[in-house]
Amino acid sequence: MADEHEWPECTQCEKGQLLPLSDYGPDGAAVTYKAWSCTNPQCGFVIRIHKGDVTYGRAGSQLGK
Repeated sequence: MADEHEWPECTQCEKGQLLPLSDYGPDGAAVTYKAWSCTNPQCGFVIRIHKGDVTYGRAGSQLGK
């Protein structure tokens, strides 16, 4: 099956694409597009929503607001 979406380019590395990630909240409700992650393993850039705050930065590091 071909991917019909055009995902945004990562502005941090300009080599990968940002892919959306979904999760479940504490009550089991689906949280669509909770995070976006760069497909370039050398980049590791993520944008994340946590308790209403948007954070961003590199995976595995302290994320900024």
